[in-house]
Amino acid sequence: MTKNVRVRFAPSPTGPLHIGGVRTALFNYLFAKKHHGTFVLRIEDTDQNRYVEGAEKYIVDALNWCQIPFDEGPGKNEKFGPYRQSERKHLYKQYADELIASGNAYYAFDTSETLDFHRKDHEAKGKTFIYNWHNRLKLSNSLSLSAEAVQAKLDAGEDYVIRFKSPQDQTLHLKDMIRGNITIDTNILDDKVLFKSDGMPTYHLANIVDDHLMEITHVIRGEEWLPSLALHQQLYDAFGWQAPEFAHLPLILKPTGKGKLSKRDGDKLGFPVFPLEWTTPEGDVSRGYKEDGYFPEAMVNFLAFLGWNPGTEQEVFNLEALISTFDLERVNKSGARFDPDKIKWFNHQYMQEQDNEMLAQTFQQRHSELKDIDVNYITMVVGLIKERATFVSDFWDLSDFFFISPKSYDEKAYKKAMKEGTRELMTELSVLIHAIEDFELDQITTTIKSWITNKEIGFGKVMMPLRLALVGALQGPDVFDIMYMIGKAETIERIENLATTV
Repeated sequence: MTKNVRVRFAPSPTGPLHIGGVRTALFNYLFAKKHHGTFVLRIEDTDQNRYVEGAEKYIVDALNWCQIPFDEGPGKNEKFGPYRQSERKHLYKQYADELIASGNAYYAFDTSETLDFHRKDHEAKGKTFIYNWHNRLKLSNSLSLSAEAVQAKLDAGEDYVIRFKSPQDQTLHLKDMIRGNITIDTNILDDKVLFKSDGMPTYHLANIVDDHLMEITHVIRGEEWLPSLALHQQLYDAFGWQAPEFAHLPLILKPTGKGKLSKRDGDKLGFPVFPLEWTTPEGDVSRGYKEDGYFPEAMVNFLAFLGWNPGTEQEVFNLEALISTFDLERVNKSGARFDPDKIKWFNHQYMQEQDNEMLAQTFQQRHSELKDIDVNYITMVVGLIKERATFVSDFWDLSDFFFISPKSYDEKAYKKAMKEGTRELMTELSVLIHAIEDFELDQITTTIKSWITNKEIGFGKVMMPLRLALVGALQGPDVFDIMYMIGKAETIERIENLATTV
């Protein structure tokens, strides 16, 4: 790819960034980095009625947490700034006027009441009202009115919109990097509104103008924008500009059933749909993957596989590997089903790669019981139990016996482990352990295994009640590791506690 690749992620600050938006940002980021290009953030806030305070900061924080920060955008490398559309509104009118002058757009003065009447009239006849070539000369616009009448309306300050003049009886040949060649009959297209009399452009005009002025080379966006591709290509043609290449990503589907993933699906099935926790102005809190204990690497790896695959059996890719492997040609056309269990699987994989000391510090901060315990000890515990953990929040249940003696025993485990003669065996084992002078892991292991072998009894007769004594249940890492960690005195005390239980 010879040209300097520039892609953009252009969310609206109307609330928290949905997981689908994060996936779009990720694919843009991966594509840009793969081709040594630039990842641009642009805030599309032309709809001020839906603007939500704090949403822009949330978007930036989410990208940073996912470790896919933008290269250029608000407050950062502002080569083509400003990057908020509300701060660029002075730019758009001249381009709308240019389209009118070239005959590619026109003023429309139809009132909302008039348009509503036509829609209802068409509905009553079983039709759909489309404002385009077949009826625009019958409506109130600069194509049906005289130049004098149009000017009079403008001078009088009448409300208007500027509509694109969609051509009649043409076939558009469009290309999508994921979906291939697309043909569109222009007769089915409506004359979209590009500009409103309040001085604000619609998404369509602002989007094209900004992409052109910011020298965007590739537009990678969600499938929901595919119906807009025809208009956007026509706008590029009308301005005489070189259009970027387009790629429309597949939808992220619900875990079950039909349709797009929504916040309701997450609420219903108990998983977040936002990267970070979000609190509404009313105080309602939506869960975030960060606060739920997910690693950003796990989320990114999971999202990359929602619609893309590397063509191999490999599933675990760090960000660097994703960048080198990512290719839009391997993005699927069909929707990608969201699997909340799969992201847990990814989190488990990345748990194994985390630094034990960092995990130990996080673990210690979350539990007051650990505040006075040496972090080096906690780090050793984490190294023994993290292979069974998906989240740091799992650590306590997996390791509490390293810090406190069992207060009770699992009922089923007790019945399974405690047979006739078990108490006597445990008492004998306690004496044996007491005699071990060098209480190191190898010595503990060798001594006890030799004792069991010499007694010619099954290992389970000793190891099951021993584990029960140490843990309170038949679970946990190797019993010899546990004994070494908790120390000789604590080991003997726990064994004697079990041997004397009623």
